[in-house]
Amino acid sequence: MSESRGMEEVTERGGKHASIERRFSAAVRNVAIVFLTTALAACATRPPATAFDRPASHALAASEVTPLANALAPLEQRHPDQSAVRLLPTGTDALQARIALARAATKTLDMQYYIAEEDNTGKLLLGAALHAADRGVRVRMLVDDLNFKDIDRIMAALNSHDKIEIRVFNPFGSAQRSFSERTQNVFTKLGHFTRRMHNKAMIADNQIAIVGGRNLGDEYFNASPTLQFRDLDVFAAGPVTQKISASFDDYWNSSLAYPLRALNKQKFDPSELDKTRDDLRAHWRQQADPLNAKPLNATPLAQQISREEMGLVWAPTEFHVDSPSKIEHPSDDYKSPPMQRLIDLLKDARSEFLILSPYFVPHDAGVKALGDLTKRHVRVAVLTNSLAATDAVAVQAGYAPYRIPMLQNGVELYEFKPVQLEGESSPSAGLFGSQSRASLHAKAYVIDRSILVIGSMNLDPRSAKLNTELALVIHSQPIAEEAAKLFANGISPKMSWRVQLASAAVAQELSRTGSPQSGLVWTTEANGGLVTYNFDPEAGFYRNAMTGIFMLLPVDKQL
Repeated sequence: MSESRGMEEVTERGGKHASIERRFSAAVRNVAIVFLTTALAACATRPPATAFDRPASHALAASEVTPLANALAPLEQRHPDQSAVRLLPTGTDALQARIALARAATKTLDMQYYIAEEDNTGKLLLGAALHAADRGVRVRMLVDDLNFKDIDRIMAALNSHDKIEIRVFNPFGSAQRSFSERTQNVFTKLGHFTRRMHNKAMIADNQIAIVGGRNLGDEYFNASPTLQFRDLDVFAAGPVTQKISASFDDYWNSSLAYPLRALNKQKFDPSELDKTRDDLRAHWRQQADPLNAKPLNATPLAQQISREEMGLVWAPTEFHVDSPSKIEHPSDDYKSPPMQRLIDLLKDARSEFLILSPYFVPHDAGVKALGDLTKRHVRVAVLTNSLAATDAVAVQAGYAPYRIPMLQNGVELYEFKPVQLEGESSPSAGLFGSQSRASLHAKAYVIDRSILVIGSMNLDPRSAKLNTELALVIHSQPIAEEAAKLFANGISPKMSWRVQLASAAVAQELSRTGSPQSGLVWTTEANGGLVTYNFDPEAGFYRNAMTGIFMLLPVDKQL
């Protein structure tokens, strides 16, 4: 079997041991699915989105005159058939870039997210969107329903603005449904519930976009007191943005995009919008500095671009995205364009394939495909979450059985530690102390240090078959090298454990002492020496127990 065929089979094997990325307890949800699905009555059906007042709308024409278009035009002429890109490796970079993008919009601002929280950073971003609308910018916001609650008061208030419209994708029971009905929908319409819009994009004036792994929430921007996601986005400008906008339009106008006003029980009068505006302004005054949300360079974005002060790299850039039909009309024959493009690129890999995937479930076919690469003397190295760091324990049950086969096939394996780096506890050191748990969330793939594939896609069956995903393919050695350096930092002993096969001597010693054997060792450096573990380090009893339970449960199709 060729490596391309092997990777292709990964996309065809279904949803074994994958998981919905977050929200609710993964353990509680999936165990409940197994035992309660048949016990609950069928829920009421919802009218189609087309039954509601929901006019179609589209992105701003790329030829429309805006400050961003004027700034980019001469640069695009100098770089035909290329787009400009810049990586956003830190939460501060990513938050400041989004604030700057909202400020730079003069005609349209589009936002598409799997998760959008009304927490500290969420309020800053929603306030920036409201400020844009008050300037006359048309704001469209599309949010996946998995995490949308009818207590989202700020978004409901913003939705009453005549320049802001919010839609909810693939609702399974939000707002006007009772909690009981919503819960029934989770359990009795599992096929509907488990397919989610995982895309993440923010677009200004159809000229600049930010895409990648980050949702809207404190944990993505180094501002959560409990969890810090290590993530990666890319700032993109130029022709590729029009393709991202076209995809947004497909989702916005799809039959699964419901107007929020048709779902949310709350009704707001103009005074509520005024109060929300005042509250968001007060929040900005209080939190923008502590959360380091103000762009370090106060110069308008269009001027920074025209002066070439942004550090943008121009390169051939592709955009690949799932169609909304992946959820609207599920089919076993569907092949995910982002996943298929990665498969095709790997056919020509010559020296190296670096994988950053927090949720990594290769299956036998994936192990075979990666092994075929190593047999061609291509270095394959994987950085994924450790059991101690993951926010989705169920995924670990899907990943763990493939560690030994991957190592036997020559794959390097590293697992991210739940560490909190000194000075990174928050955008402002000392704001939250150092109690936050770190977790890998970036989804990026580096091929031969010349191509970077980055977006919302994990290497797991959920990304291939259930969720919709997007990815940028950037053909640039400088950008790929930058990503490779981030990978190298991520696999350093201070950040990750290296997982290797246990030697015969280690296995013999464990057997002599009567200790259980995993066949693996985790190594790291501490206090100037080498530290070795024989089982998932620092995971604790609960996580180990839940992983064992998920490995026994027949939940392949539900995860």
